[in-house]
Amino acid sequence: MENSKANEFFLKPGERLDDLQRNGLMIIQDPERFCFGMDAVLLSGFATASKGDRVLDLGTGTGIIPLLMSAKTEAKELIGLEIQQDSADMALRSVRYNKLEERVRIVCGDIKEAEKIFEPASFDVVTTNPPYMIKGHGLTNPDSPKAIARHEVLCDLNDVLRAAKILLPPGGKFYMVHRPFRLAEIFSCMRENKIEPKRIRLVHPYVDKEPSMVLVEGARDGKPRLSVEPPLIIYDEPGVYSREIVEKYGF
Repeated sequence: MENSKANEFFLKPGERLDDLQRNGLMIIQDPERFCFGMDAVLLSGFATASKGDRVLDLGTGTGIIPLLMSAKTEAKELIGLEIQQDSADMALRSVRYNKLEERVRIVCGDIKEAEKIFEPASFDVVTTNPPYMIKGHGLTNPDSPKAIARHEVLCDLNDVLRAAKILLPPGGKFYMVHRPFRLAEIFSCMRENKIEPKRIRLVHPYVDKEPSMVLVEGARDGKPRLSVEPPLIIYDEPGVYSREIVEKYGF
């Protein structure tokens, strides 16, 4: 099938096909709804999965994290759970476009109902790029796809961590990207849900600026011991990505 015909077959009005710059992977997105950001890409590089692992991405959106982790890891199966039907549909079509049906699966469902969708302790790794903002903070249209992706409208931090607690076995790994201003709450909520913080990395837009993101690793029923990695700097100067961002993440 020629590219133009392939695009026509997979794309709906308003959608576009974006190059992920990794193993020839492409992703379907709708700019009017929500497009993935650098946070998802950084999380896909921070998270690890071993050969044969089952990985679940909570709130997968258009499937960016399972798609990238399919290229970066040897995980046996990567599943994305997404509550918004339109986003889940785009993710599913991206999986089919990339011919990844044997490794990547998209499920439309609610994080708060995850234990009814999947068997307890059935995943080795859980990843998530959850809504960062507390419900009601700066919201104008709480029903819009962008609001649901950015604000805790349909689920909150505890909902995400409760699902991870149920779906991970002892020793299972949890990976999340979030905002540093909620770090104390994140640690408290992780421990309440028996996920011990094990590793964090702060992400700074520039070397002299405050961090804008934090990457967090936890372990189900892990022992207390936290490793703080060196800061990750995105830009050396305006418009110029740092060497690590270019070499590790392909920007």
